[in-house]
Amino acid sequence: MAQLQENVGRVEVPGDVEVEVSPPAQVRVKGRLGELVKDLSHMGVRLEKEDGAVVIRLYGKGRRAKAMMGTAQSIIKNMITGVTQGFTYKMKIISSHFPMNVKVQGDQVIIENFIGERWPRRARIVGAGTKVEVKGDDVIVKGIDKEAVGQTAANIEQATKITRKDLRKFLDGIYVYEKKVGME
Repeated sequence: MAQLQENVGRVEVPGDVEVEVSPPAQVRVKGRLGELVKDLSHMGVRLEKEDGAVVIRLYGKGRRAKAMMGTAQSIIKNMITGVTQGFTYKMKIISSHFPMNVKVQGDQVIIENFIGERWPRRARIVGAGTKVEVKGDDVIVKGIDKEAVGQTAANIEQATKITRKDLRKFLDGIYVYEKKVGME
């Protein structure tokens, strides 16, 4: 039977960030902007904290094990970046046929009069710390959790998806045009 090898990865932790690791693979990251908690046990990794770094251990070999290791490292790096700087996605409202009204109500974005429809379309805001602002023709999604910010932007974009019309002519919708690290 083939011997499994141990893959080891490290993520350095900056001085202004506090990281707690609890078995088998739950990580809590605290920074000046807030706190994030993620459970990575479904990935089959073990996390340990050693002299200013998070050590990721994964048994396996081949491309799948390397890919899983890279994913775990990216998740932890994004958590550290989120609690220190945050993430911002900027979206543009494009309406050439009917003037669209976009507003935030609770944990939903309400899109009214989209291509002349009578009923409003709704997009869910994911995550407790995700903020959505509407400024003129821009929709700005901000937060410390990259996954929640990205999923909220995807929900808004998907809510304005046009079906059964010629997409070359009906370009109306809300589209992401800028993704950046940092919150203004």
